Amino acid sequence: MDGQFHIKSYCNIKNQSIWMNGELLYNEGDEQEAQTENFPTFIKNAYKFLQTDYPKFFKMDNLSKLAFLAADVLLKSENLSEEENNIALIFSNKASSLDTDRKHQAAIENSEEYFPSPAVFVYTLPNICMGEISIKHRLYSENSFFIFDRFNAEHLQLYANSLLRSGKAEKVLCGWVDLDENSYDAFLYLVEKDGEIEHKTEEITRLYNTL
Repeated sequence: MDGQFHIKSYCNIKNQSIWMNGELLYNEGDEQEAQTENFPTFIKNAYKFLQTDYPKFFKMDNLSKLAFLAADVLLKSENLSEEENNIALIFSNKASSLDTDRKHQAAIENSEEYFPSPAVFVYTLPNICMGEISIKHRLYSENSFFIFDRFNAEHLQLYANSLLRSGKAEKVLCGWVDLDENSYDAFLYLVEKDGEIEHKTEEITRLYNTL
């Protein structure tokens, strides 16, 4: 039955703000709006405010930064093992890695300064963001990245419950991480046996629409 699994915690990142379990963690504020209209500035300020410790963060593409920070907000309070953690990842979005693909394509098309950057090329797949999260938090379980036209709560619910029932994962971190230039929207949640919110499609959709 669907009710045997629960949502333990969730994080929303949208409109220059970061929320965890419905409580505001970080917001740029009106006085800074002029300086934070673009995503790179916002995510860098949020990284510093949350005191995230991962130097490689600044080398990531924007999609990975968005996914990484949302995941870190949830996982840093999980008292994870320093050796191995059986947490699966199920992510999705609609733009894939388009934001980075454009930058790579621009470098290829520049005949005067033709030098496609390997550092950019490595992020031309959306699932690379899951690798960054797995390295930081030592996650050794299944991971999948799906592309949908819109947020698909039913797919996340069915896939996560299947992994938990089969014993392939003890917990599943799943959700939506979408970014296209300065348009961004992240919603990640952690599902396991314990928790106050039942892991049902309608509950997932409700939490996603919180902001």
